[in-house]
Amino acid sequence: MFQDRYGNELSTRSAAARDAYAAGVDSLMAATPGMDAHFQAAVTADDGFALGHIALARAKQLLGRGHEAKAPLARARELAAGTTPREQSQIAIFDGILTGQGAAALEAIREHLKSWPRDAMALAPATSVFGLIGFSGLAGREVDQLALLAPLETQYGDDWWYRTQLAFAQIELQMFDEGSRNIEAALAACPRSAHSAHIRGHLFYELGEREAGLSFLTEWMKTYPRDGLMHCHNSWHLALWSIETGRTKDAWRIYEDALRPGAAWGPQINVATDCAAYLVRAEMAGEPRRRDLWQEIAAYTTKWFPKPGLGFVDMHAALAYAMAGDGDALAKFVESPRGPTADMLAPMGRGFDAYASGAWARAVAEIEPLLATHERLGGSRAQRDLLEYLVTSAMMRAGGAEKARSFISKRRPQNGKDGGFPLAGL
Repeated sequence: MFQDRYGNELSTRSAAARDAYAAGVDSLMAATPGMDAHFQAAVTADDGFALGHIALARAKQLLGRGHEAKAPLARARELAAGTTPREQSQIAIFDGILTGQGAAALEAIREHLKSWPRDAMALAPATSVFGLIGFSGLAGREVDQLALLAPLETQYGDDWWYRTQLAFAQIELQMFDEGSRNIEAALAACPRSAHSAHIRGHLFYELGEREAGLSFLTEWMKTYPRDGLMHCHNSWHLALWSIETGRTKDAWRIYEDALRPGAAWGPQINVATDCAAYLVRAEMAGEPRRRDLWQEIAAYTTKWFPKPGLGFVDMHAALAYAMAGDGDALAKFVESPRGPTADMLAPMGRGFDAYASGAWARAVAEIEPLLATHERLGGSRAQRDLLEYLVTSAMMRAGGAEKARSFISKRRPQNGKDGGFPLAGL
């Protein structure tokens, strides 16, 4: 029986299917283009290869084409009984993820790892800030992320994918020395991993090294195709660093070319959240409000995320409606909160609405209390800084520049380096 790169047995007798599957796994782990094509080639070579079908379904979901996942998911279910216990367990995990049972899938992953700790495909959905732990809505989820990954070091050793995920967990907890060693090792082993390059970018961000981050990621992105999974989001990092370092024309060029709906290629979650996050940061950096762009991203968000339920998306959706001046859409959205962070949506909505209308004190009063547990919303510290900088901006605009500087200096001391905080007038 063939094995995957991690030594796990695969229920296929086709070398072509095995090779295509292995290529697909590496592509998924590195966010290079073609993961779905590799998995499609695997099941074309062996239609009875259950893991090939479930991996294809997962790839479709990650690429923002969840409607195309139904057929390969159904085929994997049909074939599951004829596979090994590990494969049956992995299929059940992805079945749960694909059908909206995230909490149950996370518990299934924890159980799965007790028997098959080197099943990286099964572990992957629980990793990163967009994973099942990242979007759990629980306080302490950053610590939980590291607690899941750290004990597996003896199993994965110097594996580049594992080192990438471990580094991100460490960086989010401000373990910069450890995170630096791991992400550098990951990039040395797999230089074209977009996830690794992305996380190296986060280390630059956390250390306040804007110029170095901009230089590194600009060079790295020169050969990364537009249809790569991380093209939109890595471009967001470039746009932020550009506007924070005074390269305003470059920032808007990146927005128009790589972030904006209709121009960007990326999963819908990245387009919806990265556009809103860029626009509000641009305004806080001194750019005039572009109501037309806010209305565009508000309409895009309504199309793809019409109902609340995922805190990270909800935060950006409420912001888009408020800044677009669509009070009716904002009211309807926050009146029916759902999901593990439902309690945070109403004050966020009120706070964003206050900020959009210039009611600075009210914006601070609504949003500042959320900062104590804003990790519950998911996403990275770099992304949730949107809330911290918005509070700081409102404090400053209310006439409290010294209070604002003291506030953000305590919360994000590293980001005052390399040119100061990215807020106009601070």
